Amino acid sequence: MSTDTDLGHVSLLTGGSLAGQAAGVLRTNDMGGWTKAAPLLYPHQWSWDSAFVAIGWAQVDVRRAMTEQQRLFEAQWANGMVPQIVFNPLAGAESYFPDPARWAVEVSPAAPVGVAETSGICQPPVHAIAVARIWEVAEGTGAEADVRAEIRALFPKLMAWHRYLAETRDPSGSGLVTTYHPWEGIDNSPRWDGVLARLEIGEVPPYVRRDLSHVADAGQRPTNDTYDRFLWLLELLKHHRYDDAELHAHYPFLVKDVFLTSVLIMANRALLGLAEVVGATEAERRTIRGWLERGRAGIASTVDERTGLAYDVDMATGAPIEVATFAGLSQLLDAGAAAPLRARSRAILDSADFAGHPGLRWAMIPSTSPRERCFDPRNYWRGPVWPIVNWLFWRGLRDGGDTARAAALRAESLESLHEVGFAEYFDPMTGEALGSAMQSWTAAVTLDWLAS
Repeated sequence: MSTDTDLGHVSLLTGGSLAGQAAGVLRTNDMGGWTKAAPLLYPHQWSWDSAFVAIGWAQVDVRRAMTEQQRLFEAQWANGMVPQIVFNPLAGAESYFPDPARWAVEVSPAAPVGVAETSGICQPPVHAIAVARIWEVAEGTGAEADVRAEIRALFPKLMAWHRYLAETRDPSGSGLVTTYHPWEGIDNSPRWDGVLARLEIGEVPPYVRRDLSHVADAGQRPTNDTYDRFLWLLELLKHHRYDDAELHAHYPFLVKDVFLTSVLIMANRALLGLAEVVGATEAERRTIRGWLERGRAGIASTVDERTGLAYDVDMATGAPIEVATFAGLSQLLDAGAAAPLRARSRAILDSADFAGHPGLRWAMIPSTSPRERCFDPRNYWRGPVWPIVNWLFWRGLRDGGDTARAAALRAESLESLHEVGFAEYFDPMTGEALGSAMQSWTAAVTLDWLAS
């Protein structure tokens, strides 16, 4: 059986520079306007993958980078949501599970009609960050005028996307975005364990997991029991017709997500910069600034005085979810966060709880603290290092003025990529490549780090 890992070994034996290999991954996964997340395990267009991919394409072909985002936003829902997955109609229903039939998003009046088949949830809003990076590359080049025009056309869609997250996903005005499902970014993180354990599972229609046929070690992936809970939530989303008001009133998985919120803050900073590029109205700029202020206040309200970590909030109980993951360091993603918050988060980042742990192969940020009892160095989001997460923290550190620390994180990350290649994630202790290989977003952040 051919696996993504096999393909990854082949790619790394072809020689050439790291940049050339990374660009080769994007070209291999290029579907002519959009990019597969990986050759086999992820044959469709994923939302935040696509944003990172655009950041990488900017270093290869800046116009192609814009096309990546334009194609994604063609599938935007009427309520502004950018869906987690836009399905590749050529891949076939057997290529990935859950497939469009299981999502059945046509039950929602907000779902796109006659454009593309999508899933019914979203992912972190890296898109404005990506478009701002594309503009940085295009400005002053022969592509500047074309890219500015394309950004101007995309700007209202970005505004609608951010409005959906900042307002529809936060009807109480807390400043914190509500997540509906672990698949909205950090799939099997221990952050969700308590909420998932409380679910009363009904009958889940039969299914066959496709992920285990592409990743040889099942211990890297969520358990079957966890997967049942993921799919039960999907059944409930369909039952409520993906209606946000109904979900906030009746749905059992509602978590105020500090990581999702902090990425939105980072994206709103980027969106303010794009407002300058396109000549947005003062009213639009005020709206973005309002989202920024509420988001910052929301994150500050979640920081635990004892640990210094920002904790998600379980809306069913009102209690913080006290587990040490990279999400707890989310204040570092916001370059405009209060200096004392950033300073304390920086100290925690460098401590033995995270990048300063003596057992780490590289001084990078693992998905879960090695000091947590639930830490598992090989299991998806329960311990491994993800290059894309480290890229986000690198940007947050750099833009917040902590340039020396950012440079150190970049150097460690590039050293790991030279050894590990373009894996989805890797064991933080041994450096073993894990998950899918030839992962597009890993190649993309490699190109951006090399260009920076």
